[in-house]
Amino acid sequence: MTTPLRLGTRGSKLALTQSQLVADELTRRTGRPVELVRVVTAGDKSSAPVTQLGVGVFVTALREALLRDEVDFAVHSYKDLPSLPHAGLHIAAVPEREDPRDVLIARGGRTLAELPPGATVGTGAVRRIAQLRALGLELQVTPIRGNIDTRMARVLGPEADLDAVVLARAGVSRIGRAAEITETLDPMLMLPAPAQGALAVECRDGQSDLVELLGALDHAPSRAAVTAERAMLATLEAGCSAPVAAHAEFAEGEHGDEIYLRGAVISPDGARAVRLSRTGTPAGAAEIGKALAADLLEAGADTLMGSTE
Repeated sequence: MTTPLRLGTRGSKLALTQSQLVADELTRRTGRPVELVRVVTAGDKSSAPVTQLGVGVFVTALREALLRDEVDFAVHSYKDLPSLPHAGLHIAAVPEREDPRDVLIARGGRTLAELPPGATVGTGAVRRIAQLRALGLELQVTPIRGNIDTRMARVLGPEADLDAVVLARAGVSRIGRAAEITETLDPMLMLPAPAQGALAVECRDGQSDLVELLGALDHAPSRAAVTAERAMLATLEAGCSAPVAAHAEFAEGEHGDEIYLRGAVISPDGARAVRLSRTGTPAGAAEIGKALAADLLEAGADTLMGSTE
């Protein structure tokens, strides 16, 4: 009997759902059984804001379990990974990406434009807070934490205390609550976080057989899009909690597929923003991201990011 591969995952509902999807797909494609191994992270133990806990708080424990050989591979929400590679580890696959856009969940089925002045909107991301403030809708934006169900209960539950929350569509869809979305936000209004909606399947370096096996999950267009977005983030030297947004899309060009990458850096108060774009080929995804970051910095983006601690 083939020994099951050990997949390290956080214990949250979303993490377990994402990991099970990856496990089932890997078994379907390769025939290799997979068992989930729950790993507790510092972020799961604390109620402090992510900006205080630090970049990568949800992935450190998983990576340590990998390096100690307690698990064979791990599944991360790619947007939570620090922008620089981790020594000794390798991203073996980027499965096909879910819809990367943000969504609004509001009382009474309201859209963002229908929220009255003074309405309270909760979100945990500095990027979303900055972009909501930039819209000039006179909303009261409140930082919140918790899993998806907990955040949605702040709007839809019996003890609701917010008028709306903004979440990633991918997570809401993956846990089966997409029907409660009241509006999917146009990226022109709310540009997503780099790599939002994508998963990263990570293992130790030097495991060529496992890398090849996990490679069955890789989706080249998703990997190229994420590569462009994260190259922009890394070149800006901004962490996943900075007010930086990026969205790469595939378009048909004169000589084949092109990547159209939009990037933005917004001041935390929403008063100032730099928004630019670049195009290029999928093979040059990283270079597109680096070039766009250089454009953003030349336009003054570094003065808008503030502290990312």
